Amino acid sequence: MSSSDHRVISVETENRKFDVSILKYDNGFFISITEGANKLGAMMISVAAGPAPSSSEIIPIRQDSLFLKLLSQKIASEIRGVCIVSLSVQHELGPNASKVIIEKVTEAVRN
Repeated sequence: MSSSDHRVISVETENRKFDVSILKYDNGFFISITEGANKLGAMMISVAAGPAPSSSEIIPIRQDSLFLKLLSQKIASEIRGVCIVSLSVQHELGPNASKVIIEKVTEAVRN
Protein backbone atom coordinates (compact mmCIF):
# COMPACT_ATOMS: atom_id res chain seq x y z
CA MET A 1 0.00 0.00 0.00
CA SER A 2 1.38 3.41 -0.88
CA SER A 3 1.21 6.49 1.32
CA SER A 4 -1.57 7.86 -0.91
CA ASP A 5 -3.68 4.92 0.23
CA HIS A 6 -3.51 6.07 3.87
CA ARG A 7 -4.55 9.48 5.12
CA VAL A 8 -4.73 10.88 8.62
CA ILE A 9 -6.70 14.03 9.34
CA SER A 10 -7.62 15.88 12.52
CA VAL A 11 -11.11 17.21 13.08
CA GLU A 12 -11.67 19.79 15.79
CA THR A 13 -15.18 20.73 16.85
CA GLU A 14 -16.90 21.74 20.09
CA ASN A 15 -13.54 21.87 21.94
CA ARG A 16 -12.87 18.23 21.04
CA LYS A 17 -10.20 16.75 18.78
CA PHE A 18 -10.74 13.62 16.71
CA ASP A 19 -8.04 11.78 14.78
CA VAL A 20 -9.35 10.16 11.62
CA SER A 21 -7.34 7.48 9.84
CA ILE A 22 -8.55 6.60 6.35
CA LEU A 23 -7.23 3.48 4.64
CA LYS A 24 -8.14 3.13 0.96
CA TYR A 25 -8.44 -0.25 -0.73
CA ASP A 26 -9.37 -1.14 -4.30
CA ASN A 27 -12.92 -1.98 -3.25
CA GLY A 28 -13.50 0.28 -0.25
CA PHE A 29 -12.32 2.10 2.85
CA PHE A 30 -11.52 1.44 6.50
CA ILE A 31 -12.07 4.59 8.55
CA SER A 32 -11.02 4.85 12.21
CA ILE A 33 -12.21 7.80 14.28
CA THR A 34 -10.64 8.21 17.72
CA GLU A 35 -10.72 10.76 20.49
CA GLY A 36 -7.84 10.52 22.92
CA ALA A 37 -6.11 7.14 22.88
CA ASN A 38 -5.73 5.48 19.49
CA LYS A 39 -8.09 2.52 19.96
CA LEU A 40 -10.39 0.43 17.85
CA GLY A 41 -13.96 0.93 18.97
CA ALA A 42 -17.45 0.13 17.84
CA MET A 43 -17.57 -0.92 14.19
CA MET A 44 -20.10 -0.82 11.40
CA ILE A 45 -19.75 -2.21 7.89
CA SER A 46 -21.77 -1.11 4.88
CA VAL A 47 -21.76 -2.64 1.43
CA ALA A 48 -23.27 -0.92 -1.60
CA ALA A 49 -24.84 -3.88 -3.39
CA GLY A 50 -28.10 -2.78 -4.92
CA PRO A 51 -30.27 0.32 -4.65
CA ALA A 52 -29.47 0.90 -0.95
CA PRO A 53 -26.39 -0.11 1.05
CA SER A 54 -26.64 -3.01 3.46
CA SER A 55 -25.15 -2.49 6.95
CA SER A 56 -24.21 -4.63 9.92
CA GLU A 57 -22.70 -3.93 13.30
CA ILE A 58 -19.38 -5.68 13.81
CA ILE A 59 -18.79 -4.37 17.33
CA PRO A 60 -21.98 -2.94 18.88
CA ILE A 61 -22.21 0.56 20.32
CA ARG A 62 -24.65 1.94 22.87
CA GLN A 63 -24.77 5.47 21.50
CA ASP A 64 -23.76 7.01 18.18
CA SER A 65 -24.93 3.94 16.22
CA LEU A 66 -26.87 6.20 13.83
CA PHE A 67 -23.69 8.20 13.19
CA LEU A 68 -21.73 5.04 12.36
CA LYS A 69 -24.47 3.77 10.05
CA LEU A 70 -24.88 7.11 8.26
CA LEU A 71 -21.16 7.54 7.67
CA SER A 72 -20.48 3.98 6.52
CA GLN A 73 -23.52 3.96 4.20
CA LYS A 74 -22.68 7.37 2.75
CA ILE A 75 -19.13 6.37 1.86
CA ALA A 76 -20.14 2.89 0.60
CA SER A 77 -22.79 4.46 -1.66
CA GLU A 78 -20.40 7.05 -3.07
CA ILE A 79 -17.72 4.52 -3.96
CA ARG A 80 -20.11 1.65 -4.77
CA GLY A 81 -18.06 -0.59 -2.49
CA VAL A 82 -17.36 -1.52 1.13
CA CYS A 83 -16.87 0.86 4.04
CA ILE A 84 -15.95 -0.13 7.60
CA VAL A 85 -16.01 2.59 10.25
CA SER A 86 -14.56 2.29 13.76
CA LEU A 87 -15.44 4.83 16.47
CA SER A 88 -13.71 5.24 19.83
CA VAL A 89 -14.73 8.43 21.65
CA GLN A 90 -14.75 9.61 25.26
CA HIS A 91 -18.44 10.55 25.27
CA GLU A 92 -21.36 10.83 22.87
CA LEU A 93 -20.76 12.96 19.78
CA GLY A 94 -23.96 14.97 19.52
CA PRO A 95 -25.50 16.23 16.28
CA ASN A 96 -23.10 19.11 15.55
CA ALA A 97 -19.90 17.10 16.05
CA SER A 98 -21.38 14.24 14.00
CA LYS A 99 -22.19 16.60 11.12
CA VAL A 100 -18.70 18.15 11.10
CA ILE A 101 -16.97 14.75 11.17
CA ILE A 102 -19.16 13.36 8.36
CA GLU A 103 -18.41 16.44 6.22
CA LYS A 104 -14.64 16.27 6.80
CA VAL A 105 -14.42 12.51 6.22
CA THR A 106 -16.52 12.70 3.04
CA GLU A 107 -14.31 15.52 1.74
CA ALA A 108 -11.13 13.52 2.52
CA VAL A 109 -12.48 10.40 0.78
CA ARG A 110 -13.42 12.38 -2.34
CA ASN A 111 -9.90 13.86 -2.60
